[in-house]
Amino acid sequence: MTPAALRHLREPRFAVHRPARLEHSKPQSPGPQRIEQPETAVVERVRARPPRMFRVILHNDDFTTMEFVVWVLVQIFDKTAAEATRLMLQVHQQGAAQAGLYPRQVAETKCSETLALAEEQGMPLLVTIEPESDDNESSSG
Repeated sequence: MTPAALRHLREPRFAVHRPARLEHSKPQSPGPQRIEQPETAVVERVRARPPRMFRVILHNDDFTTMEFVVWVLVQIFDKTAAEATRLMLQVHQQGAAQAGLYPRQVAETKCSETLALAEEQGMPLLVTIEPESDDNESSSG
């Protein structure tokens, strides 16, 4: 191989970033040397706020079976059988219960999946979403 071809093989194939060398100034008087440092930029980090949370609410009706409500809570909302039964009884006795607290898109997805399953099974189950109230945040400040 020619020397030019060998030089090409020795050259790096990617850019290497090397920091600039610091210049040392010669001290006028005996003592420690001063090192001049280049100015550095200060980058401020902006913290993103957590997403606004939404409640998914199941409402009572006279036609949707209790078994279907428990099944939906287990399948869609990842509740245990005991949690699902407790929530189903709360819906039945109090008229509504919170199935979960999620970011908006997740809440909307769970709501639409539940409504689609209810319609498929011929159940008139009503599921709504509402924003989490900010009462806790304002009263603690």
